[in-house]
Amino acid sequence: MDQVQSRVAPLNKWPMISRVFHWISALLLLVTWALMFLYDTTDDSLYIGLHKAFGVSLLFWMLARVISRVFVKAPPDAPMPKWQDVIAKFTHFALYALLIAMPIAGLLMSVYGGRAVDVFGLFEIPVFVTPDRGLARTFNDWHTEIIWPLILAFTAAHIGAALYHQFIKKDKLMKRIW
Repeated sequence: MDQVQSRVAPLNKWPMISRVFHWISALLLLVTWALMFLYDTTDDSLYIGLHKAFGVSLLFWMLARVISRVFVKAPPDAPMPKWQDVIAKFTHFALYALLIAMPIAGLLMSVYGGRAVDVFGLFEIPVFVTPDRGLARTFNDWHTEIIWPLILAFTAAHIGAALYHQFIKKDKLMKRIW
């Protein structure tokens, strides 16, 4: 056995349901970002409609993920210094919170702007508030100027930490989520 393997604790994978929630969340987030990029570069309303539908899907997915997280037992914490464990837990909590807040802010931006949100033609979230352009702008600012950069920062931190464990520490931490 080589030195790296002998230093690594036994691998405790996340349960399959948690791994599915993780990777589909990442996929939904990437698709939502790509659709916004396509809308910004083409101004085709199809892309903004799909962006909203995928955003609502991400919201429902994240709510289901939180419910699952309450009932599904997590594996034991990976061995790491306490400060890293605290940062990891905070980063995960922040990502969950932001991935719920982002679509809520987007949805509120739309409905306060007087626009219902069509979800893939399956159902529509109607305008359930009195339209208010000021509030629509406020939610737009939260959606684009506050939550978006925070999601980018915490996602970068999450991916950076995973790559650090994979390629520098070589502790096979990433195998827990595959």
